[in-house]
Amino acid sequence: MYAVIRVGTSQERVTEGQVVRVDLRSEENDAEIQFEPVLLVDGDNVVAGPALKGAMVTAKIIGQEKGPKIRALTYKAKSIQRRRWGHRQHYSTVEITKISPKA
Repeated sequence: MYAVIRVGTSQERVTEGQVVRVDLRSEENDAEIQFEPVLLVDGDNVVAGPALKGAMVTAKIIGQEKGPKIRALTYKAKSIQRRRWGHRQHYSTVEITKISPKA
């Protein structure tokens, strides 16, 4: 059985026991969080839309980590215009503990 969950602005395909990086969450380590699935697949049985009412995916926060450093630069020739910036995304690492079709 696997589920597709909405995480922030993206979607992630998850199974029980899988470790996934999601956008940074404010909860502490070892806290349980729940996601609402967008799609649930159990063998040949596919459930989506209003039939998913009450279904939940439960996960446990393992820790936080940082993504790769991204550096960028803008430059315009013949004018003294240069700008350099960087970004490093923060993530929460979660382990999917349970996928329940109905609550």
